[in-house]
Amino acid sequence: MTIITVDDLTQAVKNSIDSSRGMEEEQAYELAHHVLNFFGYSDRIIDNILEPEDRDAFYMLEDAGILTTEREETTLYDGREWRIHYWLFRREKIATLMNQSVPESTETVQEESVYDELPDDIWRRGSDA
Repeated sequence: MTIITVDDLTQAVKNSIDSSRGMEEEQAYELAHHVLNFFGYSDRIIDNILEPEDRDAFYMLEDAGILTTEREETTLYDGREWRIHYWLFRREKIATLMNQSVPESTETVQEESVYDELPDDIWRRGSDA
């Protein structure tokens, strides 16, 4: 079992985000670093430790295929059922995303300008014309 580094997770995050929205390298690094601070050297953490903002980031990474959830049910001494929710890394998906190259956009969109259709002599001063 290999350790997921910040650089590995940064690359996976960058490659998993829709290219139309895009994510800056620095944003991906900060997100990867933030998430890894929860996991440490483990592959699984308990959901109870997350704040709502953190959970939103985890859901985004779940949508990207980087994280997944798991739940465990146990019976308490008084007979009640107790559910424990966990977040897990999807190592195979992270490895795939790390090695995936994001295609560069080769098309450049040229914006049209209202000035493009004006004749060149329009720019002459009134006394020159």
